[in-house]
Amino acid sequence: MHYKKQLSSHAGVSRSVAIVTAYLMKTNNLSFQEAYAFVQAIKPDAKMNEGFEWQLKLYEKMGCKVDVNSTIYKQYRLKNITENCPEMEDLPGNVFAVDPNTAHQIPNHDILYRCRKCRRLLFRSSSILPHDEGKGPAAFAHKKVSEPGPFGRAGQTNCTSYFIEPVQWMEAALLGVLEGQLLCPKCTSKLGSFHWHGEQCSCGHWVTPAFQIHKNRVDEVKRLPIGELQTVRK
Repeated sequence: MHYKKQLSSHAGVSRSVAIVTAYLMKTNNLSFQEAYAFVQAIKPDAKMNEGFEWQLKLYEKMGCKVDVNSTIYKQYRLKNITENCPEMEDLPGNVFAVDPNTAHQIPNHDILYRCRKCRRLLFRSSSILPHDEGKGPAAFAHKKVSEPGPFGRAGQTNCTSYFIEPVQWMEAALLGVLEGQLLCPKCTSKLGSFHWHGEQCSCGHWVTPAFQIHKNRVDEVKRLPIGELQTVRK
């Protein structure tokens, strides 16, 4: 096979293994594990570092394409920034989602969220970054006083906050700062908090980085067919 020649021992062999594995995933519709196993069957000593493995698993979740609008890609980009920009200065502009308050056009499938106090639009549903459900009360066992948030039936957890990608109106508060409060840009009421090195959700899951908006500080807005906005309090 011509792949074997590409995997000869030299500097950057881990990168070569990753590139060939990605190629096989894309062209042969293989999972990461299947493609990597195929490469290692040809050359048993072929290895890639954990960073490349992690990226290829994300690549698989995105359907073997780089979709910059997917929540998976957004989460990867934010974690990458956290690792490579320790001082959080000179953040790339594309890390900030468009401010829905100034956007000229918003896709119809997007739900809008606005400040409960002054009604200013703050973010869109496409900016919400989902996370796996945490361990519930068990995740807070190390605390003497535990108030992790409401829990539903049979131990099911209800997250009390949205974790979102940074939005343009947050930029001034985030530059050069590792953690702080998120305030409404119009009325300055407290919406939540941010921490580049992570915060714990009420469900117990640790989110990194974390841009947390409390659900009781915003209203969900659904647009009517005629283009008007209807506020839905939750």
